Amino acid sequence: MIDINQITETNRMIDAQHLDIRTITLGVSLLDCADSDSARCRERIYEKIVTRAEQLVSVGESIESQLGIPIVNKRIAVTPIALVAAGCRTEDLVPFAETLERAAQTTGVNFIGGFSALVPKGFTPADRALIASIPQALAATERVCSSVAIGSTRAGINMDAVRLMGRTVKEAARLTAHADGIGAAKLVAFCNAVEDNPFMAGAFLGTGEADCVVNVGVSGPGVVKCALEQVRGADFNTVSETIKKTAFKITRMGELVARMASRALNADFGIVDLSLAPTPAVGDSVGHILEEMGLERVGTHGTTAALALLNDAVKKGGVMASSSVGGLSGAFIPVSEDIGMIEAARCGALTLSKLEAMTAVCSVGLDMIAVPGDTPASTISAIIADEAAIGLINQKTTAVRLIPVPGKGVGEEAEFGGLLGRAPIIPVSRYASDDFIARGGHIPAPLNSLKN
Repeated sequence: MIDINQITETNRMIDAQHLDIRTITLGVSLLDCADSDSARCRERIYEKIVTRAEQLVSVGESIESQLGIPIVNKRIAVTPIALVAAGCRTEDLVPFAETLERAAQTTGVNFIGGFSALVPKGFTPADRALIASIPQALAATERVCSSVAIGSTRAGINMDAVRLMGRTVKEAARLTAHADGIGAAKLVAFCNAVEDNPFMAGAFLGTGEADCVVNVGVSGPGVVKCALEQVRGADFNTVSETIKKTAFKITRMGELVARMASRALNADFGIVDLSLAPTPAVGDSVGHILEEMGLERVGTHGTTAALALLNDAVKKGGVMASSSVGGLSGAFIPVSEDIGMIEAARCGALTLSKLEAMTAVCSVGLDMIAVPGDTPASTISAIIADEAAIGLINQKTTAVRLIPVPGKGVGEEAEFGGLLGRAPIIPVSRYASDDFIARGGHIPAPLNSLKN
């Protein structure tokens, strides 16, 4: 049984090392909101979200006060809207995004995720309508986040969807050019998307989940770095053990918060996602953890090995602490949200190619990376395809959140504000991928998908 005494030793971590609950995310199923009448469907969506989540923010604040643990974000994830709106037979799904925005405003949450489509093998008319609506939906809202699952190990990669996503990312950035293309920062393309992810922008509630479920995301890069400072110069066995023990303590804290929140909200307890999710704050960087292992700069040779060790140790420590570890659990490497990554990108130590290699061993993929605004849509599609292939073959979740910043080029910076931070604009290959992306069709599932 977990009690408050089990987390008292984390007080120092909270006060001095940026340990926090990054998010309490309430998953709300909207399957019972489906209706052939679009307006009635949207009203049902609004009513259900507001009814189930009306206490989310106050419950989070109450737990924060009781335990003295910062809870940075309170968020909502819903059933992919392409599924809920399929019966409406409408080609414009922007009003559904506006409904989600209205519900988010009413409940006071930071973000709401689930303006999403799942198309690893093909499209329904609703899927096509949703993808076509994404740019305008993200431009017209502030809190709505969108994701499209374009592939999986079991299904292969839908290259027609990949081609569409390159154009969609470009248009989302163009429509929000006044804010450095922030629309694209709220859009993720996934391979092997998970149904219980509490982190934005990719969170949605899968169809295999309960009607209402609490998933918690815990973060503490600063805590891990401080722990490694105490074993500076030790061998990698010691490094791994130190990270595992630290992850264990953090996960126990996350489970306590998740169980308290689920009871207060009368919702199922889902998972604790133990992800080292950085912020732009000094002392809260995954990049600096890797440098603490002995790298002069994150991005140099050895970075991928260091990240692999970190990710593995975090997972091992987490699963020893809780039987409900899930989501994406591991280490995130979002360039704009990590001061160590920002510094490395500025000086040229961290490149897009190196980031791609790192995604083979981290918990997600190419995250919050700013590229020149004139990057062709086909190049963005090709980057998505490469990242999806890594997930496909390695049977892991990979994602791309790329921002082609309108009017800016290499050497300049994009400013997104808040947790989204700022990002140096890094170069992409000057060689074209147009003919490759134009082929379309489907990359088949790999042989290792045949497990039955």
